[in-house]
Amino acid sequence: CNQLLLVHLPKGPTALFKISNIKHSSDIRDHATDSGHLPEIILNRFQTRVGHRIGRFLGSMFPHNPQFRGRNVVTFHNQRDFIFVRRHRYQFANDFTKANLHEIGPRFTMKLRWLMADAFDTAHGEYEWVQKRDEIDGAQRRKFAL
Repeated sequence: CNQLLLVHLPKGPTALFKISNIKHSSDIRDHATDSGHLPEIILNRFQTRVGHRIGRFLGSMFPHNPQFRGRNVVTFHNQRDFIFVRRHRYQFANDFTKANLHEIGPRFTMKLRWLMADAFDTAHGEYEWVQKRDEIDGAQRRKFAL
């Protein structure tokens, strides 16, 4: 299974994500090279209560002292409960009014399966949010009447 379990130690939270649409850096045409600098973090559209929690959780995975000289950016974009993860390097134009983006990679999509308030304890842990079972099984898909 393509899943990612993130545990914030020592007291939590814990989140399980399904990972899909993985594209490695070498598979991205004309990808930029990594400079090794710490990236800036952009969190887009994490507006609900669970969204704020997940956004803060994802932002805490990175150090809070980005190295702006490297011009690296990691973007987490939430759209319809899918989180699109992209990593770019930006370069300013001569007049500093526009910036060009060059994707570094990798790129992938995450979907939250569940969020637990505590550190990892599936038997007795307190779940803050769980994806509905019919959404996982695909029962929400369109059905055509013939």
